[in-house]
Amino acid sequence: MKTEEKDLGDFTYLFVLPLFSGGGAERVLLNLIRGLHGKGEPIRLVVFDGGGPLRTMVPDTLPVDELGTQSLRQSILPLISYIRKIRPKVIYSTLGYVNLALLVIAPLFPHHTHLWLREANLPSISQRNNRYTVLMWLGYRCLYRYADRLLVTSERMKREFIDTFRIPERIIYRMPNPVDEDCIRIHSKEIKRVPGAGFRFVAAGRLTHQKGFDCLLHWLAGSDYSDAHLTILGIGERATELKQLAVALGITQRVAFIGFVTSPWSWYAGADAFLLSSRWEGMPNAVLEALSCGTPVIATAQSGGISEIAKQASEGAVTVVESGEAFVKAMGCAKKRGENSIRSSLLPARYRIDSVVTTFQQWLVESS
Repeated sequence: MKTEEKDLGDFTYLFVLPLFSGGGAERVLLNLIRGLHGKGEPIRLVVFDGGGPLRTMVPDTLPVDELGTQSLRQSILPLISYIRKIRPKVIYSTLGYVNLALLVIAPLFPHHTHLWLREANLPSISQRNNRYTVLMWLGYRCLYRYADRLLVTSERMKREFIDTFRIPERIIYRMPNPVDEDCIRIHSKEIKRVPGAGFRFVAAGRLTHQKGFDCLLHWLAGSDYSDAHLTILGIGERATELKQLAVALGITQRVAFIGFVTSPWSWYAGADAFLLSSRWEGMPNAVLEALSCGTPVIATAQSGGISEIAKQASEGAVTVVESGEAFVKAMGCAKKRGENSIRSSLLPARYRIDSVVTTFQQWLVESS
C-alpha cells in the first residue's frame, strides 16, 4: 500500500474507487474530487488498483493511495486496515458492489465515520441485468438504509429507493453530475468531424450490453440515411462483437470505432447529434458533456434521468424517444451543423461543476 505516514491525519474526506476505468461513474467521482481539491478541501483518494485510462484526471497534488489488489474480495481486509489508520470523517463511494461491501464492514470503521454512497444507475433496470440480481436486490433493500447519505442523480431514482427498497427519505439527497464545462469547451475548440454531406452522429460509452450499441447499429443499418456516419467512442468486452455486427449489417463504411479517447469532446462538438441508445442509465454523464459542447442529444426513454435533463435544458436540446422506429425518425430530424467552431453550451447551469461542488461543501459542513 502506497501511503506516506506524514500525510496521515491531514485530511477528513476519503473517496474510494476500484481503479481508474473509463466509465461515467468514475468520471463523475473524479470531477467531484478535482472540484473539491481545487477549493482546498482536505481529501484523499484510495484505489484498489492504480491502473486505468482516467488516471490522468487526478491532480498531481492530490494524495492517491493504492491497495495493490485486483478484486473487491482481495481488497476488503487492506481497506479496513487503511480506513482504521486514516480515520476519515466521510467515506464516499459510487459503485454499487463497492457500496454494499462498505456497508457490510462499516461496523469496523472508526467511530463517527460517515458513509456517503452515490448510486450511478437506476436499480430497477440495472439489477435485472446483473449476474447477482437477487443478492444485489437484497443488499439494497437491507443495507442501503444504513448509509448516512444516499446520493441519487434524479427524482426517478429517488422514488425507486423510497418505494421499492424502503430507504428513508431523510438520508436521500439529489446531486447533479458535476461537469467541468470550461475544461470541456477548451478541449473541444478544434472540432473533429468525419467528412461528408450526410448526418454525422457520435455515441460514447463502454462497449457493453447496457449501452445498446448493437441496437444503434441495427437502427442505422435499417434507416434511409445512407450517407449518414456514426462515430463510436469507447472500449469494452463487446468491441469485437460490435465490429462483427457492423460487417454483417454491411455498414462498415458508415461506422467508425475510435476506441477510448481521454478527451472525446472534439468529436462531440463536431457531431450533428449525440446518440444515447442505452438500455438503462442513471444520469448519463456523456449526455451532459455533449450538451456542454453545444451538441443536441437523442436518447432512449430507458436512459434514466434523461427526461429530467430534457425538461431543464432549452427546447430541442434533448429529444427523448422510445427505442426502434421512433429513435430512427428522430435521427432524421437532426439539424446539420454549418459552422466550423464550437456552438454555445446547452448544459443546464445546475450541472456545472462549481454549482455541484458548492452544494457538496454545504453538505460537508452540515455533517461536521
